[in-house]
Amino acid sequence: MAKILFINPVVREEDDPKHVPYGLALLAAISNQAGHYVQVYDANAWRLGDNALKTALQSDAWDVVALGGITTAYGNLKRTAQFSKLLAPQAVLIAGGGFITSIPREIMGLMPEIDVGVIGESFVTFPELINHIDNNNRNWSEIKGIIYRNDDGRVVLTPPRDLIQNLDDLPYPAWEMFPLDIYWANSSLLYSEEAFTSKRRLDINASYGCSLICRFCFHLGISGDLNYTDGPDGGNVNFTYDRNIRWHSARYIVDLVKHAQSEYGVDFVLFLDENLMTMNAHSRWKWLNEITDLWISEGLQPTCRREGIPHHPDTCIEGVHWGGTSHATLIKPELLHQLYLSGCSQLLYGYESFSNRILKNLGKGTSATQNEKSLKLTLEAGIRPIPNQMIGFPDEFFDSIVDSVNAWDRMGIQLVPFFATPYPGSEWYYTYKDKILAQYNGDLEAFLLDLGDATRITAVISENFNAVELLGLRQLMVNRDVKRIREYEQIWRSRHGEPIIPDFVHHAKLGTGDKFSFHTNPTQAIELGTSSLSDK
Repeated sequence: MAKILFINPVVREEDDPKHVPYGLALLAAISNQAGHYVQVYDANAWRLGDNALKTALQSDAWDVVALGGITTAYGNLKRTAQFSKLLAPQAVLIAGGGFITSIPREIMGLMPEIDVGVIGESFVTFPELINHIDNNNRNWSEIKGIIYRNDDGRVVLTPPRDLIQNLDDLPYPAWEMFPLDIYWANSSLLYSEEAFTSKRRLDINASYGCSLICRFCFHLGISGDLNYTDGPDGGNVNFTYDRNIRWHSARYIVDLVKHAQSEYGVDFVLFLDENLMTMNAHSRWKWLNEITDLWISEGLQPTCRREGIPHHPDTCIEGVHWGGTSHATLIKPELLHQLYLSGCSQLLYGYESFSNRILKNLGKGTSATQNEKSLKLTLEAGIRPIPNQMIGFPDEFFDSIVDSVNAWDRMGIQLVPFFATPYPGSEWYYTYKDKILAQYNGDLEAFLLDLGDATRITAVISENFNAVELLGLRQLMVNRDVKRIREYEQIWRSRHGEPIIPDFVHHAKLGTGDKFSFHTNPTQAIELGTSSLSDK
């Protein structure tokens, strides 16, 4: 049996470790079930620095060192790979996750220490790799869904791996292999009263994928959107509008939560799904009702919801509260009421903007009116809506900025927008790649190292504003200073004339299998009058 060391990289160094890595915990469980010897070094939880990492790498004769994550962890992943190859040279270094799936050939070039990369979903691919290693078989060409270096040093991409269709075949995550006491200490989230008073929160994935085509969203190869181009050594990856949406059964989800409650005393579950409501729509509006009905009948309904009293951590001693993700067009009052009764405390809405033009160009499938309505309905149901917004879209202009501020006033909310960030794997990364790299003197790695969680500005993809302007405009939005926004608009127009508004090719014009495409005529400006362009 193989000796496997899983390494969870540091994520968001400026923040406390709050989320047990769900995918890594699943792979640890799968490897345990297969009889392999598994250890986990959770660098994100322990935050002990390089010396502790070195000790972990030298603590045994590892056959495999496995690491993965999203692109924002690139810097830590790279350093971990370097130490791994230096201190555990006998181990096969396997990398997976979004950071390599989105740009596999580029990552293999930037991180020569990686022996094999898993592209897309790893639940079948990773065990197959381990079996090859355990049997001393290094013929990687037999394995689908990977990228590797052959004996000549060339990077080879093997044919894609099919996604598993029955998610219920997956084991429960091996949460016990992670330092839960550290994560318990950071259970509290300022999203709702129930989340804030949580003492033992765990996160789960009830589904994989999303039917929306949001152009800012990066892809992980788990939605049926991953495709391969033809070329030497297996070509390269690209992402399409194809979708293969999958979800666990209500029985699996509720049994998993009951397991988390009985084994770990969990009092809150956060669903990490891209969008629970799109899954519900795909299930013909049955899935969430099945989950909530079973949640209640199996005794997971919190005390406060069962008795119809306000939540208080001293009296709400039974059941499990939960929160998840939603979409403005896919909620109904009766569904929200059922979610509330089961223990739903918060729903996160990616509103992104309150400009109809921007929402249309995003591929968001909603409107400013629907965004506002969803917030009102969610509040009326007793659930806390968590509104997210961004600024700095390609077609951002003063009209869209003012539209959002006016909407905040109507709804009585305060937001600090994120910055639109073109993460690798997103449509906007490929659309604006030249512009992105130009901001980093052509250095892709410099861009990857600069990426964060969109709370600070990195590469700008706005056709009309630079980084300094976006920073200033965001602050004026937060201050509700429409007067100065309009004053700066006059200054901007005196310098630049009319804005550039990209002409996007919309999803309705694209068929199955079509790749991302975009065209704009930067010399052709659209005349903006005094009325909001969002109304046009």
